[in-house]
Amino acid sequence: MITINKINDCWKHIGVEGDRTCDQLTQVTHCHNCPVYAESGRLLLEREMPIDYIQEWTTAIADRGSALSVRSTEEMLSLILFRLGNEQFAISTRSLQEVIRPSQIHTLPHRSDQLFLGLTSIRGEILLCASLRAFLNLEPGSPSDRERMLIVHSNQRRWVFPVDEVHGIQRHSLSEIQTPPVVITKTNIAYTQGIFTWKDQKISYLNAELLIDTLDRSLL
Repeated sequence: MITINKINDCWKHIGVEGDRTCDQLTQVTHCHNCPVYAESGRLLLEREMPIDYIQEWTTAIADRGSALSVRSTEEMLSLILFRLGNEQFAISTRSLQEVIRPSQIHTLPHRSDQLFLGLTSIRGEILLCASLRAFLNLEPGSPSDRERMLIVHSNQRRWVFPVDEVHGIQRHSLSEIQTPPVVITKTNIAYTQGIFTWKDQKISYLNAELLIDTLDRSLL
């Protein structure tokens, strides 16, 4: 085995890193240009690795592979986060078709109310529009210039839901989703799949399919 002790590190003693008394410096100018320095570098690269060094890196790589394996098998959820009044919600992006700016809502005589707002035209297509705030029995929030509409779909049916603000799409692991408590303030627990924390705020993860199914049946 080639050891560090057998490598001539004269540059540290009589070379550019030492007292510069080496008589070869006048010819080679710098130790980097010296054959002794080059040979020492070759020996350093060709030396056998210490046993404890190999074991240390074997363990480190194995641990990292195990951690990556756990992360890769953990189910991740892609969610759209939004605000209604003073409360925060999320639905799966699988149920989300689009986020749009507010569009005019046309009420229907004897049909429109606080829950069923009416119809809205999205690029020439007429879609039903409902208030999630009324559906979930939430207090109205203050006016916002960040209002948006969510186009949510399930089984060929699409609804438009006005919201006060959209935070964007976030990915969360399934392990982050906690079982909703028995009592959720001002929110109908039947439509809440779970609760998770985002930026120190509690987010209610809603079941969009169940929401739409209930809305569909309410129009029959």
